[in-house]
Amino acid sequence: MIEQTESYDELEPLEELEELEEVSKEAPEPEPDDGETSKFFSSTLNPFLNSVFPILLIDNKMRIVYTNPACERLFTGFFNLAGRYFIDVFGKFFETAAIREIRETILNGNNGYSWRGEARIKSREMVTVQTRVYLFSADLNIKRPREFVVMFDDVTEENKQLLRSVFMSLLEASKLKDNDTGKHIVRVNYYSRCLAEELYHKPGYDRIDADFIDNIGFLASMHDVGKIGTPDDILNKEGPLSDWEWTVMREHTKNGAFILSTYPNPMAKEIALSHHERWNGSGYPFQLEGEMIPLAARIVSIADVYDALRMERAYKTALSHEITVQKMVESRGTQFDPSLIDVFLTINEKFNTVYEQNKD
Repeated sequence: MIEQTESYDELEPLEELEELEEVSKEAPEPEPDDGETSKFFSSTLNPFLNSVFPILLIDNKMRIVYTNPACERLFTGFFNLAGRYFIDVFGKFFETAAIREIRETILNGNNGYSWRGEARIKSREMVTVQTRVYLFSADLNIKRPREFVVMFDDVTEENKQLLRSVFMSLLEASKLKDNDTGKHIVRVNYYSRCLAEELYHKPGYDRIDADFIDNIGFLASMHDVGKIGTPDDILNKEGPLSDWEWTVMREHTKNGAFILSTYPNPMAKEIALSHHERWNGSGYPFQLEGEMIPLAARIVSIADVYDALRMERAYKTALSHEITVQKMVESRGTQFDPSLIDVFLTINEKFNTVYEQNKD
């Protein structure tokens, strides 16, 4: 479990909230509240109590007055909901135009007091939740509703699986070209995720959040997908490559970046393009150096080389874990980011465990 390092309970209210409160003073008074609606949603007769959909209830001032268990489960780890203003909690996850539409829906009854849209709920500690959001009156028989239902349809896994299945098909196609890698791509995923999780707790790596860890744990395996465009006689050649063959082989980084350019997270393209760059600028394809190399690519570079050294190939023997670690240290500051190698050294036994448990 990732430890919480910053709170999202203290989100600054958007300016729209102040505007909403001012407009609310001038808006028509709602029908008298006899308390029956609130009592109903607090009773066992509440139809949303056992709903599989996360649902919360807000009043006409947009204060959250009720959340069902599914809603509490969905947003656990993100923020507390009870008694908060809807805009305070969720405002930063909507487009500004959407916030205005929600306000107009509640105050002026736009579209029959109903609205639908999308929100991406994000924090450093939790993987982003993608939801479809529906808002409608809690009582359709009241002309000026006092309370509104907000329903969230969590489509995170649905969208993620659909997207990743498409790119996994590309990965499988590339494996048909280079069938000598065994479980290499599986292990590289594990190594990369393991190193990212360790960096999460280190100062200076605020960019690494739950999404970064989740994404690199999948996208690391795509680092060589560009080899699908490499000629078979070069890709599967036994023995060393000639200079011109190396020139062709190195094009797989650019090919991979092109293939993954449609992936919505730029990390995919960064890894494919830059995982052969070197810290001292002697890598390829663009001789980037130091922190010019994307962090994700620097992580995958360590994972990729460690596993390549451990593997037996037609042109090389496998190295032991101890010798592999020694060689990685020798390349500290030349091939690899020295800070990342220092972290690698503290968890190198985890790399060995991954290799041993996922041998070909």
